[in-house]
Amino acid sequence: MTLTKRNGNLSHSFPGLLDDFFTRDLFDWGTSNFSGAGSTLPAVNVKETAESFEVEMAAPGMTKDDFKVELNNNVLTISSEKKQEHEEKEGEKYSRKEFSYQSFQRSFQLSREAVDADNIQAKYENGVLRLSIPKREEVKQKPLRLINIS
Repeated sequence: MTLTKRNGNLSHSFPGLLDDFFTRDLFDWGTSNFSGAGSTLPAVNVKETAESFEVEMAAPGMTKDDFKVELNNNVLTISSEKKQEHEEKEGEKYSRKEFSYQSFQRSFQLSREAVDADNIQAKYENGVLRLSIPKREEVKQKPLRLINIS
């Protein structure tokens, strides 16, 4: 949401508020994840644990086959392209037929020194794509160790 400074007079801001209310999409609060076409970029959570980095991408209504996950020069890219095509039956006439097309691409730079790129795992269930990116042994947090004083 963008904050705008206004000086005192409510009558100047009230018409603008009404214009925004009637001309903007109800759920478009100025976030950069929305496009003019009404599609969104899937929301992503990235969590660091002692053993790995966990990536969760919310993408309900998709299947695992809709995703493409690639690693190229330590850039992890998650993308999808989905088209809905309807078969025309003989004798049908359309006065209006809308095609559906969705695509997105999200990329993340991985540290070559921190992650074990050969053992990345991905799983899609219940509308969430989950990636587990294991850390290299050298960067994993070691448990607290008591050092004896001689």
